Parts: sequence; structure tokens; C-alpha cells
Amino acid sequence: IRCHVQVTCLFISGVLGATPVEIEHHLEMGRKLLAAGQLAEALSHYHSAVEGDSKNYLTYYKRAAVFLAMGKSKSALPDLSQAIQLKPDFLAARLQRGNILLKQGNTEEAREDFLAVLNRSPDHEEAHDQLHKADDLDLLQEEAHEAHHRGDYFTAVQVLEKVIELSPWDPESRELRAECYIRLGDPRKAIMDLTPATRLRADNRAAFLKLSQLHYSLGNHHDSLSQVRECLKLDQDDKECFVHYKQVKKLSKQLDSAEELILEQRYQEAIEKCESVMRTEPNVACYTNKAKERICFCLVKMKSAEEAVDICSEAHQREPQNIHILRDRAEAYILQQEYEKAVEDYQEAREFDQENQELREGLERAQKLLKQSRKRDYYKILGVSRSANKQEIIKAYRKLAQQWHPDNFQSEADKKEAEKKFIDIASAKEVLTNPEMRQKFDSGDDPLDPENQQGGGGGREWPFGFNPFEGGNFHFKFHQH
Repeated sequence: IRCHVQVTCLFISGVLGATPVEIEHHLEMGRKLLAAGQLAEALSHYHSAVEGDSKNYLTYYKRAAVFLAMGKSKSALPDLSQAIQLKPDFLAARLQRGNILLKQGNTEEAREDFLAVLNRSPDHEEAHDQLHKADDLDLLQEEAHEAHHRGDYFTAVQVLEKVIELSPWDPESRELRAECYIRLGDPRKAIMDLTPATRLRADNRAAFLKLSQLHYSLGNHHDSLSQVRECLKLDQDDKECFVHYKQVKKLSKQLDSAEELILEQRYQEAIEKCESVMRTEPNVACYTNKAKERICFCLVKMKSAEEAVDICSEAHQREPQNIHILRDRAEAYILQQEYEKAVEDYQEAREFDQENQELREGLERAQKLLKQSRKRDYYKILGVSRSANKQEIIKAYRKLAQQWHPDNFQSEADKKEAEKKFIDIASAKEVLTNPEMRQKFDSGDDPLDPENQQGGGGGREWPFGFNPFEGGNFHFKFHQH
């Protein structure tokens, strides 16, 4: 019989809750973990303590303290209310609940709690202070709404600053200030208010949609997409969110695809993708600006210098301080051998970003090329573009070498002039058909300039160790192969 009674007692204990010893253990562990800052672990023990004894007001109060330490004021409120219900004269819980309600902007219910504390403890200093804050908050909220209503958004923002200081967990005040910022043309500040507002309401689809639209208007398509997805998580059938989602998703995919194509050096396809971006969203300037910036970049990479200068100039007009556009137009000018303009663009870009190493190196290169162009420009000598291939260079060399061969000229003066031209033509061919020498020249150094030779160096050395013009007569003929 004794055995049967023990089993029954154990069974009842297991169903109805933990033993007092176990509850005490959970409370002690919760207290230690809370003191150590291990909040999630502490909360787990307080959950067990509440389940073990649902009539202990102090256990609810302690769990509420953990929720508050975790920044979960919404979860703390029901526990404080339960503690007050179990012990109506528990002033600490009343005061704590009043403070949370005040921070949530709920002045009416907060005032009830502060008055209840003062009713039992008339000299309670904190309750007096908080009651005054509740009165102040009411007045400030009214003032902010009046300013907003008459269209004085600047004043409304200033007043809402004080409102939010007193009630940081009130989503309504943040949403109102965000609206004022939008009216004042400051969407970034609106985003900073709406982001916490989405967490302060259980179902804040409107704030998620507004956040997505603001990010979209600023060109932050990835952020826009993630915010509108949050709205659809709350309700996948939300019509407004779904319409916006389809647009953002399409545009974001096109922009990402353009960047991938650029990484793969598929520049013509990237240009086509950028053009589709402008068709998908013709009304938000930042997307057209971005598309034109990337088209400008691609055209430079494709060495379509003339078209690149046109598109880059159009993009520059739209965004005068965009250093990437200035850099790319400078490179297009270099392709056109307009080095002064390239130097100007690099200098202008550096005014906006002094620390940028790429711009510094680009400017140095453009300045070298400008200096070099005032000396010998091998591309100009052969009459070829900077993007000419080896075949085009050799073809131009043969034609000019035949034209300027000294044997074609009679007078001594003409022969001298032809000799000079012929040497320049041969030098140009030598440099531009040698990949290493050509790269050096393209970087702004003349590989045949004695100044650039290591150890100074003397005059010009001819291949195969002879100068065809030594002596007065020129006996060899030029043969075209």
C-alpha cells in the first residue's frame, strides 16, 4: 500500500508541477545566470520555475526582469500584469509596468499605474517623476500632431525628438517622424525611424512596404527586396506588397545580372542588360544613372572610345561628382589620345576623393602620356589607334616605310627629313610590335628614350647591330612582303 501511495504522489508531482526543491533550484540558477549576463539560459530556468508554480507573483516578476534585460519589453508586460493580479499591492511591479507603458507611449495606462503606486505610497519619488513625464508626453504628442497637421514638418521633427526620448518604444511617433522626414526630402532619416518601428508592432506590413519603397527610391535594391519580403512573410496575399515585390525583384535581377556579365568581361551583353534596367524603371533617376555609369565603363573596356566619351559625358552631367564616371571618361580620352582632357578628368575626380590610389595612379599615367605625347607618339607616327592589333601596326609600318624611304628623295634636305621620318617609323614598329615595350609605352614611358634607359645610356641602338643610314648613300631597297 505504501508503495502505491508513493507512486501516486510522484505521479501527481509530475503532472501538477515541479517539487519546491526543484523550483528553488531553477530560481537560484536563473538568478546566477542573470547576474553572469547569460540571459537566454536564465530565461529557460525562469520558464521552468513559472511552470512549476504558477501562483508565485515573484517568479513572474523575476522572469519579467530577464525579458527586460533582453530588450523584450512586450514579453515582460504580461508577466508584470500577472504578478500584479496575484498581488495587487506589489508596487515594484506596478512601477515597472508603468515605466514600460510610458516608453510605449501609452500615457493613459501608465498614469493609472503611477497613481496606484502613489495611492499606497504618497511620497514615492520615482512615481511622482514618471507621472510628470506622462503629463509632459501628452502635451508633446499633441504639439507634434498639430505641427504635422499644419504642414510645419521641421517643428514636428524637433518636438518628436523629445517625444521619442520619453517613449522610444512607441511605433506611432517614429512613423510620424519618418513621414515628416519624407516630406522634408530626407529619406535616409526616415529609414532610420521606420526600421525600429517594424519591430515595435506585431504586424507592421505598412512600415515594411514604406521601408522597401524608400530603399528603392535611393537605389538600394537589395535592401528594398529584403524589406518587401518581410511584408509578404506576414501576409503572402498582401496586394500592395506583392505588386511592389514583382517590380523590385525584376529590377534587382537585371542589375545583378549586368554586374555578373561585367565580371565575366561580356561587356556587350552587360550593356544590353543595363538598357533593360532603364526600360524596367524609367522614373527613378538613380537606376538610369547607374545603368549609364556601367555602360560608360563597358564601352571603355570594349575600346569604343568615341561612344564611351558621349555616354560618359551624359552620365557625368547626371552625376557630376561620380568619380567612377570621371575615371572611365579619362580612360576613353586616353584611347582617343586626348591626354589633356584625361588629366583634367582625373584631377577633378581626385578633388572628390584625395585618398583613392586608383585615381592617383591614373592621374600619374595620364600626365606621363601627356608629357610623352609632346615628344614622340608611336601611335601617331604610324597613324594607328591605341587599340590597334599587331597586324594593323605592321601594315601601317610597311606603307609608311615605303613612302618615306630616303631613296625616294633627291635633294639632300629631303633625304635628311625622310631619314628622320624613317627612323621614327622603324622605332614605332619596334616598340608597338613588342608586347613588353608597348606596355611600357602605354604606361607613359618611352622604352627608346635614353632618359628611361637604366644607367642613362647613349644613343639609339639598331637591331642586328647596324645603322642603315651610316655613310652618305643608301643602297638597300625596301621590299614589300
